[in-house]
Amino acid sequence: MICSVLDNDLYKLTMQMAVLELFPQATAEYRFTNRGGQRFTPEFVEELKRLIKEEIPLFRLTDNEYTWLKAECPFFKPSYVEYLRNYRFDPSEVSVSLTEDNNLDLVVKGPWHSSILWEIVLMSTISELYFDMVESEWKNTDPDTGRTYDEQLQDYAKLMENIGRELEENKCSFSEFGTRRRRSFKIHDIAVGVLHQCRAFSGTSNVFLAKKYGVRPIGTIGHEWIMGTSALMGMRNANLFALENWVNVYKGNLGIALSDTFGSEPFFRNFNLKLSKLYDGVRHDSGDPLVFADRVIEHYRKMGIDPLTKIVVFSDSLSASVAIEIKKKCEGRINCSFGIGTSLTNNYDFFRSSPPLNMVIKLHSINDIPVVKLSDDEGKETGDKDALRVANYIFGRKGLDD
Repeated sequence: MICSVLDNDLYKLTMQMAVLELFPQATAEYRFTNRGGQRFTPEFVEELKRLIKEEIPLFRLTDNEYTWLKAECPFFKPSYVEYLRNYRFDPSEVSVSLTEDNNLDLVVKGPWHSSILWEIVLMSTISELYFDMVESEWKNTDPDTGRTYDEQLQDYAKLMENIGRELEENKCSFSEFGTRRRRSFKIHDIAVGVLHQCRAFSGTSNVFLAKKYGVRPIGTIGHEWIMGTSALMGMRNANLFALENWVNVYKGNLGIALSDTFGSEPFFRNFNLKLSKLYDGVRHDSGDPLVFADRVIEHYRKMGIDPLTKIVVFSDSLSASVAIEIKKKCEGRINCSFGIGTSLTNNYDFFRSSPPLNMVIKLHSINDIPVVKLSDDEGKETGDKDALRVANYIFGRKGLDD
């Protein structure tokens, strides 16, 4: 399960600092969505409640973590590191129950600056608990092959070696982005423990494991930063306001712009010459990656910027083979790197008989104003139905009554 306040993704911490600086009075609500067919049990819910109430609030930034964070993450202001040192998860911000069809009804609500850290912690806890209490057969000795749980972990390490070697041989720079849907902390630890030895490995989004293995913590902006901005500063140009505010807080650090919160075209309309020059590159998280690469190259050329001075970070449901194919298409046209998540920490093929949970926890409202995520995949739209209808109209994707 969760083992530290830093057992979280870096982008949650970077957004937390930005929220504290710019929107300290804002309140937020997040909601859980289960996109898959797996269901839960009363015993599962009771144990999840216990962890939320009794164990997770005990985590705090240790003196050693405090010293490391100040030394290795200089983009964090001293005042923020002090805030994090005193931070504790507040269980009163979380409500969870079992629905009639055995799904989870989970809501997080509280000050944005404190409730923001729950998302990854809850998702990774739900995933590990599910594969420990509901679908736990994968841990048993295989009756056909006699393979034990320990042997399975050894085989998983070998799989990571093969994936790392394949990416390295194809000169694919990659990071590990798999905290939220990991099967267990142990498997996550094995994955990073093996992969960090690859020359192509550039870091992990998990701050605790970055510290443990002496690698770079990776992460910049999440969708919720832009979604929250849309409620506080206006939707039509939310990308512009969010990216400008990010520069104001981080002064050029953490310069990868997220492109698909409301679809990529509204993003490119706001990604003006100033921002295109200031940001090191953009992140792709939905839609056809090759179409997106062409669109980014076209945008930079139109701005008079050499695409080979910029980078695209691809992070949408990647496997090693998909990353390699994208790398070949981008070669000599634009730089690229890859954030690979669930296929490293809960590999679909390895765990074919008990696949990962397909779940999200997304920002639902700021100051009781509904927010939405549209993306370049219609199936990834999240938010209040009426708010989605208005957002699609504002960005010219659909008619108001469609």
